[in-house]
Amino acid sequence: MTKPFAISCGDPAGVGPEIIGKSWQKREASGLQPFFAVGNFADFQNLSGIPVRKIDQPIDADACFSDALPVLHIHEAAAAVPGDATLDGAQCALHALEIACGLARSGDAGAVITAPVSKAQLYKIGFRYPGQTEFVSERCGIARENALMMLAGPSLRVIPMTTHIAFRDVPEHFTEGLILSCARAAKKAMIRNFGIANPRIAICGLNPHAGENGNLGDEEQLIMRPAIDKLRDQGMDITDPLPADTMFHEEARSKYDVALCPYHDQALIPLKTLHFFDGVNITLGLPIVRTSPDHGTAFNIAGQDIADPRSMIAAIQMAATAVTNRQNHHR
Repeated sequence: MTKPFAISCGDPAGVGPEIIGKSWQKREASGLQPFFAVGNFADFQNLSGIPVRKIDQPIDADACFSDALPVLHIHEAAAAVPGDATLDGAQCALHALEIACGLARSGDAGAVITAPVSKAQLYKIGFRYPGQTEFVSERCGIARENALMMLAGPSLRVIPMTTHIAFRDVPEHFTEGLILSCARAAKKAMIRNFGIANPRIAICGLNPHAGENGNLGDEEQLIMRPAIDKLRDQGMDITDPLPADTMFHEEARSKYDVALCPYHDQALIPLKTLHFFDGVNITLGLPIVRTSPDHGTAFNIAGQDIADPRSMIAAIQMAATAVTNRQNHHR
């Protein structure tokens, strides 16, 4: 039986507690398996129409999940003021993230789902990672370059091969070795997490029109094609470099299972255009399942009871899918 999922609270002044609570409200309609929040119990007590219950250990979530949102209380403080980001809130978010990851690594939680954090606030308390993905990968003993960020929605899955770096630095990091490692990780993840036995992988060109045969840039010819040839020799189903402006319409998407994109916005713009409210961030290459809603803290609407929980619900559902497929893969 799968253990209950741990959901870190994110920045408590953001919409994290609200979307966790609303996901619990929709647990039956959305077919959600038991989960519990990790954070300051006070931040969940005043959620509109949502009963909450303090638990001492993850296993307690199963017994009360049908009646109340279970909260593992790990940070003693007054409730955060919605929209007012503070250093104490950042400490709570970081503590919750670390505890949730530890519970998943120990097997006490079936997966970890991370609510949105404020990186600006985390940096002020000494956080030295580009984001939660890198933090989680290090806590799992996985090198940063071996943990990939996939953004996924019902009709599109994308992997940015370079992530949170300046655009001017992309060519320096975009190497044949990077393409090889990303493609291999993508194939393994599609089999292991999504149950797709023979995944079809599309690769997006770096330059306009995928370089136009070298007339608009030669990275496709000098870097991408040699990597693609090696991957095909290893039996991978992968396309030639495709123009970014023609590979994300409905008919094109039907021809692949996941798209590899050289830089951040190539991947996230189509994903968020199609799945702004139900997109999920899933980290590939980890020994645990980790997902996250694909949006930020939304401080501007926190506390107004208008935050949309669909991305959080989708993150919980995708975690359950990945856990089940991993279990079946190892049988």
